[in-house]
This record gives sequence, C-alpha cells and structure tokens, in this order.
Amino acid sequence: MSPETVRYDSESVHTYLGLLQSVINRMASNSTACKTWCITIVAAAIVIIAEKEKPNFIWIGLFPIFLFFFLDSYYLAQERCFRNLYNDFISKLHAETATMKDLYVMKGLRGVCATICSISSCAISISIWPFYGLIVIMLVIVRFIIIGEFIKPEEVSCLSEYILPSIIRM
Repeated sequence: MSPETVRYDSESVHTYLGLLQSVINRMASNSTACKTWCITIVAAAIVIIAEKEKPNFIWIGLFPIFLFFFLDSYYLAQERCFRNLYNDFISKLHAETATMKDLYVMKGLRGVCATICSISSCAISISIWPFYGLIVIMLVIVRFIIIGEFIKPEEVSCLSEYILPSIIRM
C-alpha cells in the first residue's frame, strides 16, 4: 500500500462518502418535488379551465408536464452519475486502490452529448415515463370525457367530417 492510498477508516473517506450521499439524496428529493409540483400545477389548471368553460385551453397543461418530465429526467441522470461515483469509490476502497486524488471528486454530467444521452436514457426509466404518461392520458380523459360537454356542435361536425374518415382509412 503506497502512502498516497487511503483507507476505509479514514475520516476524509467518511466525509467524502457523506457528501456523495447527500448529493444523491438531494437529487432524489428534487425528483419527488418535480412530480409533486407537476400534479399540483396541472390539477390547478384543470380546475380553472373547467370553471371558465374553455375546454380547449386544457392543452396548456402539457407545458408543465413536459417541463417537469425533462427536469425529473435530468435529476435522475445526475443521481445516477453520483451513484456511479459512489460505487466506483467503494470498489476502489475494497480493492485498496483508492488514492487521495479519488477523494472529493464531485463531477456531475459533463458535456452536452453525455448529458443528452443520459437524460434520454433516464426519460425512458420506469420511474419517469409512466408517471408523466399517465398525467397526459388523464388530461386527454378530462378534456374529452369530463369537460367534453362544453364541446360545441360545430367542433363535433369538424371531428366527424375530417378526423374520423382519416382514421377509418388507416
């Protein structure tokens, strides 16, 4: 073991691992906050739109859904990045190859390409897309079933004249 190698019982190792764990916990909390805010804002928009009897404005609810979908994916990508840092450091500690240079490395996502790829892979995660997908489905159900009574007859004729025949042709 070289003098630059750090041991698992070192105070600096415990401090570094505590820092990584706090960043991981913060990213998980941010992800939870994204989901909470998304539901709150979309529900408020639905109530206001139904009260004003403007059913076509319901699509405004898609903006916060997509915004929070992106933010939630970003936070999950950052969380995964820091979890990998944590696991790599633990592996080095067990192999007794961790050095002073490995301590206090707090690198999140680096580079545009890596960030986009990481966010994209997180967006298809089971903890992201089903949640936001169900909110979009709920928005469609609210629009066409619950507040669908506000649809004007000319909108229905437009639907039957243009959209239905194109669906039937498929």
